[in-house]
Amino acid sequence: MSKPLHFILLGLLVIGSAAILPAQTPPSDPPAQAAPPVQAAPAPVQIPGISNPGAAGARSAAPAGPAAVSAPAGYQLSPSDQIAVEVFGEDDLRTAARVGGDGAVSLPLLGSVRLGGLTLAQAAARLTELYGRDYLVNPKLNVSLVSYAKARFTVLGQVNRPGSYEVPEGAPGGIDILDAIAMAGGYTRIAAPERISVRRKGANGDEVIKVNAKKLARSGSGSGSFRVEPGDRITVGESIF
Repeated sequence: MSKPLHFILLGLLVIGSAAILPAQTPPSDPPAQAAPPVQAAPAPVQIPGISNPGAAGARSAAPAGPAAVSAPAGYQLSPSDQIAVEVFGEDDLRTAARVGGDGAVSLPLLGSVRLGGLTLAQAAARLTELYGRDYLVNPKLNVSLVSYAKARFTVLGQVNRPGSYEVPEGAPGGIDILDAIAMAGGYTRIAAPERISVRRKGANGDEVIKVNAKKLARSGSGSGSFRVEPGDRITVGESIF
């Protein structure tokens, strides 16, 4: 066999062997791992009194004070009046307080301060002096009247609900004595409407007024016949058998 033919047959044999062998598959890349889920940012915790909890030391805006009422010129503060004290630039000192029976008011830093008998302007001047003396530099403040003291009267003795009662709105000058008795639940079974005494503070001290409510009711002149004034103390007597 000639050499050229030999090389041709050898080449065919090599080609056939390569066709029989399985193709080598290149190794595949490892599967890509799934991306971790995105964690949602936690909702901010709402803290009472803090408008922005993310800011350290954040403070909420000061609440609005109670609405003031219009006081007549020269009005002097009296027990049970409610006032509002506002120190400008010092929200922590804003206060709504009621004048006590001794005329004193409890205020931040100052404690008990007597304001009874002072006008609103005089009260503001007094508090300006006290705050400026030991606590603040050139304080500026305002004192306003929030509500007047409730006018009251007292009914005792032979009534079903003895106690203290407010003079109804619209009757600042007082109410009829028969209406006052009705507010106290009316007479008891042993009451004596003809024996009623009313103790009233006058310019010269207390005075006692005798009232025959039985006669007033029988005559039909109850309305406006005897007016119960704020501060009156009514006592209904007991029947004598």
